[in-house]
Amino acid sequence: MRADQPGTPGPTPAGALSGIVVADFGRVLAGPYMTMLLADLGADVIKIERPGSGDDTRAWGPPFAGGEATYFLGVNRNKRSVALDLTDTGDLATARAIVDRADVLVENFRPGTMERLGLGHETVRATNPGLVYCSVTGFGAEEGAALPGYDLLVQAMGGLMSVTGEPDGPGTKAGVALVDVITGLHAGMGVLAALRHRERTGEGQRVEVSLLSSLLSALTNQAAAHLGAGVVPRAMGNRHPSIAPYEVFEARDRPLVLAVGNDRQFRALCERLGLPGLAEDPRFATNTARVAHRDALVAALAGPLGTRTAGGWFEELTAAGVPCGPINDLAAAFDLADRLGLAPRVPESAAGPGQVAHPVRFGATPAAYRAAPPRLGEHTEGVLAPLGRAAAGRAPDRP
Repeated sequence: MRADQPGTPGPTPAGALSGIVVADFGRVLAGPYMTMLLADLGADVIKIERPGSGDDTRAWGPPFAGGEATYFLGVNRNKRSVALDLTDTGDLATARAIVDRADVLVENFRPGTMERLGLGHETVRATNPGLVYCSVTGFGAEEGAALPGYDLLVQAMGGLMSVTGEPDGPGTKAGVALVDVITGLHAGMGVLAALRHRERTGEGQRVEVSLLSSLLSALTNQAAAHLGAGVVPRAMGNRHPSIAPYEVFEARDRPLVLAVGNDRQFRALCERLGLPGLAEDPRFATNTARVAHRDALVAALAGPLGTRTAGGWFEELTAAGVPCGPINDLAAAFDLADRLGLAPRVPESAAGPGQVAHPVRFGATPAAYRAAPPRLGEHTEGVLAPLGRAAAGRAPDRP
């Protein structure tokens, strides 16, 4: 099965992953986000969904755009949807035929589900030894197999909520399903590495990624503080455990973030605030000293920073090489990216309403936006026809 077979939505550009076929059994966010990024780069992603309801996120609204949940629309462009009931013998055989012709399989069912269906790694590799088989779980496939892999649960149990929020407040989750997104990125890297191995050897392999392992890796400096120095980090609000000043201050009109990462930047800050002697004070002369005397430092900076607007400080301090900026909402954040020439939005005619552009720029093989997120079962006939199974009369299912 190739990306140029009947049923592909629109012309397929020569993307970096053109010719790679992905059998996508993923649902919700981690798997679909990863496979959308692969699809943007030219892979033919065949999204296999339950008839009648499809991916859970088709019903996760409001908000909706054109009657479709924006949650689903945000991670499913450039894919073909095939509606198959994996409990039906005929549909399961069709799914197996798709898998046998795929380069990559992605799934995030509870551990053991694909094996019970006859689609486990050991089974399908017998007929497709070059398959890269990517399994995404919440807590792994062994002792943690029975635990449900929800992002909020992993943020809590994996420690992220313990270092997020105010010091005396309850644990706070990130404002987006960050663990799912991080896991999707890790899974994508694993798949690409496995494809490179297959290119050299002809061998496929299993790639396993868990939400918990991905989060622990993504905790980076906080995890290193614990493993390397025995520290158990705690929530510090908007402060940084190892850098100062690196937090939120109140400008005259609204909050302003300072992210001073070295002594040179701190000296420039002090000069612009009219406090040149502050940088020579032994309490503040080095970053380590500033962290140790953080409260006194914040008290010294707060008064001068409150005399001007956040926009005024942004212009002056940025020009002086001091990292700072206002706290934007998403509308302002996208406007900023527009002004900086980052082209963060996909043209609506290319992939439906409200699409964020692929984040990686390529000089020779850019991402392409071939089609809007599919209706449930929209491409069933086009995908099944080359497999020799008639799909005529099966209208696209809608949730």
